[in-house]
Amino acid sequence: MLQITFSPENLPQGGALALLVAEGQAPSAFFKAVDDATQGALARAAKADDFSGKDGVVTTILAPGAGFERIVLVGVGKADAFGPKEAEKAGSLAASALNRSEKANIALGGLPHAAHVALGATLGAYHFSLYRSVPAEDKKHALASVVVLSADPAKAEAAWPAQAAVARGVILTRDLVTEPANVLNPIEFAERITTLRSLGLEVEVLDRAAMEKLGFGALLGVAQGSDNEPRTVIMRWNGGKKDDAPLAFIGKGVTFDCGGISIKPAAGMEEMKGDMAGAAAVTGLMAALAGRKAQVNAVGIVGLVENMVSGNAQRPGDVVRSASGQTIEVLNTDAEGRLVLADVLWYARERFAPKLMVNLATLTGAIVVSLGHEYAGLFSNNDELATALTQAGAATGDKLWRMPMGKEYDALIKSDIADMKNIGGGRAGGSITAAQFLRRFVGETPWAHLDIAGTAWLDKGKYGQPKGATGFGVRLLNDFVRTQHEKA
Repeated sequence: MLQITFSPENLPQGGALALLVAEGQAPSAFFKAVDDATQGALARAAKADDFSGKDGVVTTILAPGAGFERIVLVGVGKADAFGPKEAEKAGSLAASALNRSEKANIALGGLPHAAHVALGATLGAYHFSLYRSVPAEDKKHALASVVVLSADPAKAEAAWPAQAAVARGVILTRDLVTEPANVLNPIEFAERITTLRSLGLEVEVLDRAAMEKLGFGALLGVAQGSDNEPRTVIMRWNGGKKDDAPLAFIGKGVTFDCGGISIKPAAGMEEMKGDMAGAAAVTGLMAALAGRKAQVNAVGIVGLVENMVSGNAQRPGDVVRSASGQTIEVLNTDAEGRLVLADVLWYARERFAPKLMVNLATLTGAIVVSLGHEYAGLFSNNDELATALTQAGAATGDKLWRMPMGKEYDALIKSDIADMKNIGGGRAGGSITAAQFLRRFVGETPWAHLDIAGTAWLDKGKYGQPKGATGFGVRLLNDFVRTQHEKA
């Protein structure tokens, strides 16, 4: 992770520098100082590039003088609209623009939210190079440390540990989603979660025998075609009052999904290593909550399986009995994530009697057709919970769009021989019927389902957001917990 330090807003001695600039404001004293040191290079470059501080616009000046190797001007929009989310974006843009420099400075130019700028820089500098044979030659990702120059570095220092915990949670999530499936199978995933005990998390791992005893027929049906054994992992953070019911977060963890006997097309199947992004997000969230010592009781549960083809694989037409006792006719073995979640949601409800449940899953391609890659789909049985999650998404940039639910859709998953079938009829409303299926396992507990199939991975990076795993959900749910369920 990027090394972050905070210092007063004094002129650095050369090197790489990013300067945040608000739109429509007179140049800050820091801007003037750098401009003077470079003999007017900043002002000339801004004029030549028509740079005005507009949000998201970046201007780079190479070899501007005064010992600076490069200076980057980052537009942040109107100063009065510069909040934590905008600060994170600015820090991310700055780090992306300076990522060829080993060390860099980011100056706020009098703007607030230095710790959020540092969070954005940490995430913007992210890259995954574990499997490169010569990582040192990856010159595009040299940035290792950043000094954030602000008017109140002591305040930023005090705020940074909580933000650093969130950064570590997002990075952990991205790392897990990026790992290849031949490395990160269910057992390896579970073992990595156990290392989080060092943060104070209680971690319990259920093996096949334990799940059989609990009646996890839906989850185990998905897993039966793979040589890699399934696991369910329970993470507990007890930061609230002893008798307070926990918040429960549940993640789909299909470490590779070939579709089973309903096999997927070959094109793009390599992306199915990321079908565990929901479980990764829950893991990252629990690490963040523990890392910042959140004053709340929370439980994270992830069902970890591999969906493969073999002589023992689940067949279309099989009927399985879930932990709830409800039976499911499996018409399509590629609609497997909802089977995993069915047992884990029921287990979370029955064992922990949580205050609420939120599950995350790369569940349907239909949600990508509906919402593209900008919003995750939100389905809920509780308006208050849905509103709070939507607000947290807007505040953090992990955006949600609420989708409809209703008993009218239940007819689409009615089975002739079992309590339900795992897919609806045809292509219509695919993400909705999946949510209706999950709803049958949550009872009256306030619940939300986040379908993150379109937001967990970017095929093409954006300025400030690297290509690949996004870590979607960690900041969203951390903010939801912080603003809605911790002590004021």
